[in-house]
Amino acid sequence: MPKSVAANGHLARIMLAFLATAGLFYVNIMPALVSGLISGLGFSNQDAGFVGSLNIYGAAVGAFFAIFIIRRIEWKPVCIGLLVALIAVDFCSMLLTTEFAMMALRAFHGFIGGMLVGVSFAVIARTEHVHKTFGMLLLVQFGLGGLGVMALPPLVPVFGSWILFMALIAFSATALVMLFFLPDYPVQIRDPEAIVAPVQKRPLAASVLAVFLFQAANMALYAYIIDLGEKAGLTLATISPALGVSAWMGILGSVAVIVLSTRFGRTLPIMLGIFVTAAGTFALHYSFSPLVFWLANIAVGITWAFSIAYLLGVCSEFDKAGQMAALGGFASKMGLASGPMFAAFVVTESNYEQLINIAVVLLVIAALATIYPSRLLDRQGRQALQAAVDKEA
Repeated sequence: MPKSVAANGHLARIMLAFLATAGLFYVNIMPALVSGLISGLGFSNQDAGFVGSLNIYGAAVGAFFAIFIIRRIEWKPVCIGLLVALIAVDFCSMLLTTEFAMMALRAFHGFIGGMLVGVSFAVIARTEHVHKTFGMLLLVQFGLGGLGVMALPPLVPVFGSWILFMALIAFSATALVMLFFLPDYPVQIRDPEAIVAPVQKRPLAASVLAVFLFQAANMALYAYIIDLGEKAGLTLATISPALGVSAWMGILGSVAVIVLSTRFGRTLPIMLGIFVTAAGTFALHYSFSPLVFWLANIAVGITWAFSIAYLLGVCSEFDKAGQMAALGGFASKMGLASGPMFAAFVVTESNYEQLINIAVVLLVIAALATIYPSRLLDRQGRQALQAAVDKEA
């Protein structure tokens, strides 16, 4: 076996980020996937959206299943098996051309990937400064996702839709190699006084709801953002670079989380991030202006990465075995799947104005839902710090 990297070093955070991203990388290139199925295989807008949604719904089921097995498994061998299975299913996807078969196979792919993400989130919860690790996760997702949405759509007319699945295979293979350099991350038992009491199930439920609503609102538009831009009169030459740059700019949001961590608590950063996301989403009403389209996508790219890292971190801090992190991952997948599914019914006549308004409302509700759990954790953090100071005095 290769020598393991330091458990809480930057290299470990990068490798964990690749591992967690491998099971759900298709989400980061969702506009390219939906657009590629439409242009490359002739799928309808609705069928292409259903393929994406079923892929993520399968991931939600897999992530939910991971909640119950994470304490009972040796996570490394399980992850190796899951990565190999992902590569095999992506290869089979390259051979399909019919809608129903693609939907079924991608749902199965999602289940495998969801299990991988759920297990990975649980392992991430065992690291120190979990917000930093989630920040690194979003940095990898948005950085490589930006490359995907910029490079892949122009390649589909030339090479065919198989190029989309080849990109997924390459990512999974990279994560598989990195896995062998990660340490074991055994379950660590916290101080019993620090374990979340039963009375804190309500703030946990609120934080899970916030994750679900935030992801659903963002993915509802993101899955159709290429078509939205085209219907507004923009060309692919304008849309693809805008999406790629906005995803890369999202790296700034991830880096901000890594740098800030909980220095200013959780509530203030989350509120700021979500409300800026809502403002950028509303600005998509004016997508007929290339400048507004660019700025709106950049704003959402930055704050999406920034906000979801904090939201997932809040869920993760309810235990260190990783079950609540896996629960947060389940809520994230359900939101990511439900967004495109809901949008597929709304945009049957390209009614993007209504979809934008609904997304803004959902984002505001998500912000309100997270106030209770994030403020509770901030208060507990201040109390723990004060107790440590008093003990030293």
